[in-house]
Amino acid sequence: MQGKGVVKFFLVVMTIVTLVQYFFILPTQKVENAADEYAKQATQNMEEGLQKTAFKSKRAEFLDSMSSEEVFRIPLLKSYTYQELKSQQLALGLDLKGGMSVVLQVDLRDFIRALANDSKDPTFSEALDRASQAQKNAQDDFVTLFYDAWREVSGDKRLAPIFTRNEALRDQINYETSDGEVVRIIRKKADETVDLTFKLLKERIDKLGVTQPNVSLDASRDLIVVELPGIDNPERARTFLQAAAKLEFWNIFRISDPGIQQAFISANERLAKTIGDGELEPEILSIDTTYATDSLGNVDNTQIVSIDTTYDNAIVDQGPLFDVLTLNTTGARGLAVLGTAKRNQRRYIDSLLNREDIKTLFPRDLVFRWSKDPAKNYDTNELTDDFELYALKLGRDGKPALTGDHVVDASANPDPQTNEVAVSLKMDNTGAKIWGQLTTEAAQDNNREIAIVLDDEVVSAPRVINPILTGDSQITGSFSIQEGKDLSNILQIGKLPAETQIIQESLVGPSLGAENIRKSTVALVVGFLVVLGFMIFYYAGGGIVSIIALILNIFFIFGALASYGTVLTLPGIAGIVLTIGMAVDANVIIYERIREELREGKSLLMAISDGFKNSYSAIIDANVTTLLTAFVLAYFGLGPIKGFAVVLIIGVLSSLFTAVLVGRLIVDWWTSKGRSMTFSTGLSENVLANLNVDWLGKRRIAYMISGTLILAGLVSFFTRGFELGVDFKGGYSYNVTFEGQAVDAPELRQALAVAFEGNTPIVKAVDTENTYNVVTDYLIDDDSEDAADKVMAQLYEGVNSIAGGNIDFEQFKTPDGEGTHVTSSSKVGPTIADDIQTSAYYAAIFALLLIFLYIFIRFSKWQYSLGAVAALFHDTLITLGIFSLFHGVLPFTLEIDQAFIAAILTVIGYSINDTVIVFDRIREYLNNYTKRPKEEVINMAINSTMSRTLITSLTTFFVVAVLFAFGGSSIKGFAFAILVGIMVGTYSSIFVATPIMSDLTGELEARVSKKEKKGFSKAASSAR
Repeated sequence: MQGKGVVKFFLVVMTIVTLVQYFFILPTQKVENAADEYAKQATQNMEEGLQKTAFKSKRAEFLDSMSSEEVFRIPLLKSYTYQELKSQQLALGLDLKGGMSVVLQVDLRDFIRALANDSKDPTFSEALDRASQAQKNAQDDFVTLFYDAWREVSGDKRLAPIFTRNEALRDQINYETSDGEVVRIIRKKADETVDLTFKLLKERIDKLGVTQPNVSLDASRDLIVVELPGIDNPERARTFLQAAAKLEFWNIFRISDPGIQQAFISANERLAKTIGDGELEPEILSIDTTYATDSLGNVDNTQIVSIDTTYDNAIVDQGPLFDVLTLNTTGARGLAVLGTAKRNQRRYIDSLLNREDIKTLFPRDLVFRWSKDPAKNYDTNELTDDFELYALKLGRDGKPALTGDHVVDASANPDPQTNEVAVSLKMDNTGAKIWGQLTTEAAQDNNREIAIVLDDEVVSAPRVINPILTGDSQITGSFSIQEGKDLSNILQIGKLPAETQIIQESLVGPSLGAENIRKSTVALVVGFLVVLGFMIFYYAGGGIVSIIALILNIFFIFGALASYGTVLTLPGIAGIVLTIGMAVDANVIIYERIREELREGKSLLMAISDGFKNSYSAIIDANVTTLLTAFVLAYFGLGPIKGFAVVLIIGVLSSLFTAVLVGRLIVDWWTSKGRSMTFSTGLSENVLANLNVDWLGKRRIAYMISGTLILAGLVSFFTRGFELGVDFKGGYSYNVTFEGQAVDAPELRQALAVAFEGNTPIVKAVDTENTYNVVTDYLIDDDSEDAADKVMAQLYEGVNSIAGGNIDFEQFKTPDGEGTHVTSSSKVGPTIADDIQTSAYYAAIFALLLIFLYIFIRFSKWQYSLGAVAALFHDTLITLGIFSLFHGVLPFTLEIDQAFIAAILTVIGYSINDTVIVFDRIREYLNNYTKRPKEEVINMAINSTMSRTLITSLTTFFVVAVLFAFGGSSIKGFAFAILVGIMVGTYSSIFVATPIMSDLTGELEARVSKKEKKGFSKAASSAR
């Protein structure tokens, strides 16, 4: 073997680097043990009900305090903080550890509108509306969709005049700038905005106190994928991720300002005429305001005692507006509050007040905003269900008087007088100057209030008694200590340049994660033992070498995954199990070739040398095709599926190094000193050694069998369809575990159909005892903030109705709850569902195209490529047909989801392996047996490779069968698809790919040119 020194060098270096990677676990574990001890001592005297949550909080607090502390040092090289050590280790995904995963869409609609200075151009607005609609089903980014929509509706209009209104763009855009150039500038700005949003979100998440969060950016689709292992407060995480942190300070209109009350009354009248019965026509006779007086009898104009309005035959609490809005006519809630309304009436009131004929009744510089939290009952100091309406006063440029951009520091502490949590702000010099001027004017204007607005909601509206000239301010509201700290952290980092919207969300409880780890570990160990036993039984001494190489392979894979920063998920473990099966394929190809060389009468050393040498082309071809499909999957996949692809890529590369190079090193070391090595046992020595089957003669029968299976599948496609997973159709998915009560699926489905207002969900039992998966598209198109809460409430109502009515709602919706509760949940919006579908189509097409091109390049004939791709289409159609025919029949789910697409692409990459092995031998034999008929030579090639074709499939089949048996319900469909694919792929290599190639190739075309023949003569000499 040439280059032994290089192989030894890389083997030593990789081993040292991997050992160091594993060694980092020790100091990390020491810190985490200290955190556990600290949390245990801090919570040991607490009540049992509070202890669990407090333990997590104290542990996270300790680890957060250690995140930037040096905890380990390599002398003369580098010191490490806890956070750095943790980042050097393999992180567990949510399905293994529990936690929350979200996919955020960066909203560029408002960003583009802001670039156009909030242009009201109707054509521009229509283009934005069309782009937003198209985004639900399209794969392109929003800027591209906007440009496409603009070209459809613009006519002769141009974009440049719209964007030249923005002074910041005038040095880049003028009236002569073409639409294409304008869009290029917009796209550049948008890319910068998405990237900045991503970076700021990462900074926010670092302050969330989550260990090993995973945040990644899919820049081509403006998506940010966030995984938060171990998060136990999903509502807090959603706020942290979606809050734009747009802090603003506004002047306001008071209810007592001239014309404000009258405007509301006039609005109510006008609405009564247009949408009511038209009978409400009140006429105001007089408005009397009574002010307070001090002890000397002086009138205090800042303190209103009452506002008395006299009407002529009018009732002010009736009418379309006043039926839902209670006007603050007495000023009892403070002069800044215009009125109050119930939570569910706010949107309707907004629609009334934003009517063009109503807006004209109010001052032009007025804009309405609701309070962030419900108002308090002044008598009981408890929160009501009433939200307060405020009127902000626009500046000359339509912007707030002051923004949070000037905030340089923020902290949250309880107010010593009221005990309310207050967020204290410190502003820079410019902000302090503006704030001083703003508060001076407010103090001089009858101590007028200033509204503090966060993300378009009024947090508070304090009255200004004296000017504040120091740049200090304070936000008070109904904050808990945690909420106050979160808000101060968000404000410190700054507002996001673009809003984000959660379009996919998954929540997994820790108990389910622990169960997945247990099952995955069993699958991994059993799969390894099965391969170990088979390889030693079949290949004797060679099998022992392959097992040593396999152990090294797993050792390097985990080290590389940790170094790469990969998050290991359930599909990732499936990828490792699959790699175990595929890793020995190279050994099988080599050993089978060595056995052939030994049967030809060669010495052991010559057989080993020729066996390795003549196997390289088949091994490279087989692994390159797998890598191509894995790269496609990594590009188009999302979240765990991308992780699966990364594991597969690393596994294939590591397998090539360990099985081929290290394996050869071990074999040469053992045999170099005259020691013998066997590559078969007495039972396996001549298995499939002397086959003489006319495979091509049976191709018509095979065509009929394949045609029948494909036709049955196609009929099923159009009659039974598929069981689409929530990934593909959108919706909510919940796993509900019932405790102490046996429930059947039809009973649960019926109860939930009532709760979901006639929308019948899909209910399936999962393999965990008394656990059901519920999938529904109820309210999936509702984009309101509390849509997910509404669905959860209806799910609770349905489950509670058949569980005795004693379920605690808070425990029910908590993944780590007690009793009957939701152990995991996910939400996939219509936009991301369509995106996943489109990505799946593209991934399959690109994979097939790449394989076609690769086979064409390697074999120099389109007939080989077409035969290979036809076999892959055949395998894919039959696998899809089986999933269509048997969903709802087999006792496990056969969903078409992201995991299934990953399985199909894996099958495509793996199925081609057997085909390449056969094609490689056909090419070799056609050049060596030039005088024999083409069909005879092809049959000889198939017969000679049958053992390696079956054994390579068998080893992978064994480990995937183990994964199917032990891997749990969430991975069963994935494993079943690969099992079907392996069987069908092995069949198609012999009965589809090869016959089609033969039928398309003439006798002369099958032979390669003299130049090609010369290139193969040396490699093929041993086969003569």
